[in-house]
Amino acid sequence: MDKIVTVAGGRVRGVQRGEVWSFSGIPYAQAPEGALRWRPPQPPRSWDGVRDASSFGPIAPQSLSVPGIGSPADLDGSEPQSEDCLSLNIWTPDVPETLSPASRRPVMVWIHGGGYTGGSASNFVYRGGELVRQGDVVVVTCNYRLGALGFLGHRELRDADGFIGNWGLHDQVAALRWVRDHIAQFGGDPGNVTVFGESAGGFSVSALMGTPGAAGLFRRAIVESGGVHVHTVEEAERTADRLVAALGLAACDRTTLESVPAADLVAATAVVGKRIPDPGMIPLPFLPVVDGSFLPQHPLTAIEQGAASGVDLLIGTNRDELTLFGLGDPSLLELDAASLPFLVKHAAPDMPTEELIETYRQARLDRSETVDPRGLWWAMGTDDVFRWRSLQLAAAQTAQGAQTFVYLFEWESPALGGMLGSCHALEVPFVFGAVGHPAVQLFTGSGPEVDTLSALMQHAWLAFARTGDPSHQALGPWPTWDPTTRSTMVFGHQSGAVDGPRNTELSLWEEHRPLFAPIGS
Repeated sequence: MDKIVTVAGGRVRGVQRGEVWSFSGIPYAQAPEGALRWRPPQPPRSWDGVRDASSFGPIAPQSLSVPGIGSPADLDGSEPQSEDCLSLNIWTPDVPETLSPASRRPVMVWIHGGGYTGGSASNFVYRGGELVRQGDVVVVTCNYRLGALGFLGHRELRDADGFIGNWGLHDQVAALRWVRDHIAQFGGDPGNVTVFGESAGGFSVSALMGTPGAAGLFRRAIVESGGVHVHTVEEAERTADRLVAALGLAACDRTTLESVPAADLVAATAVVGKRIPDPGMIPLPFLPVVDGSFLPQHPLTAIEQGAASGVDLLIGTNRDELTLFGLGDPSLLELDAASLPFLVKHAAPDMPTEELIETYRQARLDRSETVDPRGLWWAMGTDDVFRWRSLQLAAAQTAQGAQTFVYLFEWESPALGGMLGSCHALEVPFVFGAVGHPAVQLFTGSGPEVDTLSALMQHAWLAFARTGDPSHQALGPWPTWDPTTRSTMVFGHQSGAVDGPRNTELSLWEEHRPLFAPIGS
């Protein structure tokens, strides 16, 4: 039996796989190429007849060798790439001909990670079928522009509305608007949308909470290994100038850049990514830009002023985020005690270097954790880049009276003899219920304990999407977070709520970077 749905542009035909209907590769905007490069996305063009929606659309142009980023839909990474990549995918229990508003299902919209330069909505780990089966929800994943095509910011590329950069963020807003306008036809509730994402996807969700154009498009937000990370226009222009130089061009000229092949932009991005002189634990060439228009001010400032008031927040990090990135840097594998202070001072110049190192050393000794220079560096970087920024967002949203829940993921990967620990992205297959896949099990491990942890996390995410509270019977009560008790749900061999985990290290960050420190715009 066919399921055909009419959307903007025409009709699409889905496919049933087991208990779940899926609709893949649905365009939510035109191909942003040529004169539409570095412009906000435009409505999709119409098509004739019924469009087959049984396979994914092309992914955004990218290098598939970006460290820390898995292959997209297929294990061999063979998906076609194209600037015509603005499509989304839907998994739903059913597409009823009629469905009363009261019977519509919660909607979960996933924004993929990949450092804003890689990744795709069709990554095999991100298939929404298991969440649909477990929670009677509608799951959506969307592609967005990446790298220079998605986040190149320069005043010479400013459009008529004053927008600079953020083209990939514009895409995400367009996808959310499409969901608002069409998801009821797929059995979803446009009034109960949860946007969730990990890494750059988590950064994106955080930014969207402070983006005026995204206001009202989602009711809840889940930020995995995220927090607010943005560039000023000046920082974006430095990256743009380096990219132009890598292309062998004299200036950042729109007419010239519109004709540069996408593959050349991807190659130049890889060059720029290796030569970033700015401080940082994991510097990224591209980030959302506070352009004074689409992002009028720093998103955290906007959130502190109530931009996301009424949006429930679930946010958290993994204990050892940076190990996944550090293992790709041979110099870090040989890091010694003499070199550590130099790296720390370069990456966190506002922090007291020796005190920071000693605080981490003693706290980790007290917990019988490794204190070699490499382990200390990864621990400090994890808190700097991910955990403390996540807690800043939690504090800002809590101050607005929103329900806020914080987690800490501590399950350890068996890969590479356990060197990764509880690394970046490890929680994602647990959330999506993908831990049964043999390739994934090399990363997550396997067995009853893995399955139980995945079920705990899936049902917490599903409960949050449904009601705004991630508590459920198997997990128990999940207390809301506040800056004083910092009640946190720990997921690992022993899952449960604890107050202020790893507060010793966090207290030093708070001393120098208070939770409510003024944020520049």
